[in-house]
Amino acid sequence: MSGMKVGAVIITMGNRPEELRALLDSVAKQDGDRVEVVVVGNGSPVPDVPEGVRTIELPENLGIPGGRNVGIEAFGPAGRDVDILLFLDDDGLLASHDTAELCREAFEADPKLGIVSFRIADPETGITQRRHVPRLRASDPMRSSRVTTFLGGANAVRTRVFADVGGLPDEFFYAHEETDLAWRALDAGWMIDYRSDMVLYHPTTAPSRHAVYHRMVARNRVWLARRNLPALLVPVYLGDWLLLTLLRRPSRSALRAWFGGFREGWTTSCGPRRPMKWRTVWRLTQLGRPPVI
Repeated sequence: MSGMKVGAVIITMGNRPEELRALLDSVAKQDGDRVEVVVVGNGSPVPDVPEGVRTIELPENLGIPGGRNVGIEAFGPAGRDVDILLFLDDDGLLASHDTAELCREAFEADPKLGIVSFRIADPETGITQRRHVPRLRASDPMRSSRVTTFLGGANAVRTRVFADVGGLPDEFFYAHEETDLAWRALDAGWMIDYRSDMVLYHPTTAPSRHAVYHRMVARNRVWLARRNLPALLVPVYLGDWLLLTLLRRPSRSALRAWFGGFREGWTTSCGPRRPMKWRTVWRLTQLGRPPVI
């Protein structure tokens, strides 16, 4: 059995008490040493939780990356009190009792592995949506592989990654914060795996259910490029995404919100700019997702 210490960060708006309790129960049943859990109330009280689960209640909603960063720091600076942190959506459920142990084994076997993205499956049908497979060739969700990004509410991160490259980008609030961290991790030499055998049950939903979806997706896409890409690739990447958005023929109101966010991405601060090395661009290309799409 691996000696790596595992923690878990769960953020909640306090509106899913039954789902949260089921998730916490699934974490408590994990094989091996106990997984330490921190639940962050993101601008809301935390519902009743089992004994031994730590809670933090934030006075305001800091967004998904901001809330998760608070959870990371609850495990010491950059999460250093544990070796691995699981990030789990509060309406998810670990499908198996060996997920934490599989994470320990994966990180111990591969010293350069920085992040593991779990497979998300609908609890009723077992179906994994294409958008939940973090690669362009998404037709076979049962195939594990190296990837270039990961799923925010179903993953495990080696905490040394946070020490190396920092946490999630607070200012993003919602959308693309995982890709921002993924690109910085890859640029620092870490690798990311998608593992089909590590499963989080999660009801099938559409990301557009969030009222701010179209604006923040566009704004953060611009920020992502401005923060991380070599200058030559910024217009190529954003031009490709503009074309893809138009080809998807969104509604007039959605398109208006998207263009508003796109404009906001150019006219507001995106945080520190640290363009990735060209060898990282090549690595992303080798992994099947060059940073132009």
